Amino acid sequence: MTTKADDVFKKLISHCKEYGFIFQSSEIYDGLSAVYDYGQTGSELKKNIMDYWWKSMVQFHENIVGIDAAIFMHPTVWKASGHVDAFNDPLIDNKDSKKRYRADVLIEEYIEKLEQKIEKEVEKAQKRFGDSFDKKMFLETNPRVVKNREKIEEINSRFVKSLEAEDFQDVKALIEELGIVCAVSGSRNWTDVRKFNLMFNTQMGSLSEGASMVYLRPETAQGIFVNYLNVQKTGRMKLPFGIAQIGKAFRNEIIARQFIFRMREFEQMEMQFFIKPGHEKEWYDYWKEKRMKWHTALGIPAGKFRFHDHEKLAHYANAATDIEFNFPFGFKELEGIHSRTDYDLGAHQKFSGKKLQFFDPVANESFVPYVVETSIGLDRMFLAVITHAYNEEKLDDGSERTVMNIPPVLAPVKIAVLPLVKKDGLSEKAREIFDELKYDFMCQYDEKDAIGRRYRRQDAIGTPYCITVDYDTFEDNTVTIRERDSMQQDRIPIEKITGIVKKRIEVRP
Repeated sequence: MTTKADDVFKKLISHCKEYGFIFQSSEIYDGLSAVYDYGQTGSELKKNIMDYWWKSMVQFHENIVGIDAAIFMHPTVWKASGHVDAFNDPLIDNKDSKKRYRADVLIEEYIEKLEQKIEKEVEKAQKRFGDSFDKKMFLETNPRVVKNREKIEEINSRFVKSLEAEDFQDVKALIEELGIVCAVSGSRNWTDVRKFNLMFNTQMGSLSEGASMVYLRPETAQGIFVNYLNVQKTGRMKLPFGIAQIGKAFRNEIIARQFIFRMREFEQMEMQFFIKPGHEKEWYDYWKEKRMKWHTALGIPAGKFRFHDHEKLAHYANAATDIEFNFPFGFKELEGIHSRTDYDLGAHQKFSGKKLQFFDPVANESFVPYVVETSIGLDRMFLAVITHAYNEEKLDDGSERTVMNIPPVLAPVKIAVLPLVKKDGLSEKAREIFDELKYDFMCQYDEKDAIGRRYRRQDAIGTPYCITVDYDTFEDNTVTIRERDSMQQDRIPIEKITGIVKKRIEVRP
């Protein structure tokens, strides 16, 4: 059964292709599953998200620097990091549909449905009781809510315990006991659960018989860890300090779906923050607050985000939480904040035989630093931005428009310059203004069709400001500036366009 959210999501995917945001990779050859290309509009939005992250993480922090590590790394890196032995997902197949699933995702989706039931109970109660509604008391006393909450805790406890012990028989038994069915066949005819390593590998060398196997990196973090000593020494860095990186990663996902949410080739924006052991809790809390502020500074409502603490910790972590975003398919992970202890540097020190320590001259001691990580998927952030931005509006005059309410600081095009008509010197004057503005902003020039249709085209790609040149421009040297979201129009002097737009799009997280 499709929901309204499903229908809107399908429209968004279609909109992304129509307006140059995202294309299916190799589409003329019928595409490649779970691989996408960013078009002319999408690549600009993606770049702006990267810039926003890089500035707030590197430029605004004196003690954080950036690097760009190679995708190919020595294969022992992945042995030391635990990826060769432990980077596995639990795989399960439905025998009737032949469709493949991640067993943990099936269970997590079941839990999410229980969470949604709780939310619906809360919404109904809020409507019934109004201002007198006590949400905390309701969650603690309502029988249906309490029952669902107990069921969630019971499932989580068993699920985590089974995965940690690699008791895949019990994971399958849990799926069967919960009555989870295949979305395609509707049957419960499942195979056994088995491990599936997610790393892609290839051969490096001139001849196949002399080649050695290397991996396409499944994360960007290890490129930071193996460069810790180089950066610390050449940058004369003192604790605490961070190393940031934006780069491609590759995972042979069992099931990649939900558009660009889960892909086999994706991009990460990560920062590893190196600290003295014993201070991880304060920095973990600091980066949780800092990263949530970064998201909400964009103007996206705080209710779209939530923290979700990990029940099952990764082998390298002593604390972990996700910042989840409310996508059309529910709350899902957008960013992870992890206290990684000294696991990574300690492992690379052991496997490489090189000392990866920091000497503290005050305490006169050397130690392997602890690490707090912030890791966000660039593609998921892109998806969060466009799913929130996509709106179909009915206007006061009865007409409709599709508008992308993209935060102005991220918008692919900041200003569209439009002559009212293509005659009487208006085009030439508009071109003159465009040629000035293009040095400060990504701009578009458009003189085809009626002005209303041109406004709609700019709304559809999320352009926050349209500058219209008309006959009055020749009289008083002013233009009309139209704001995308409110559609309000004001007259402003030409010489003030740059200053006004810069002020309006500025964000300081």
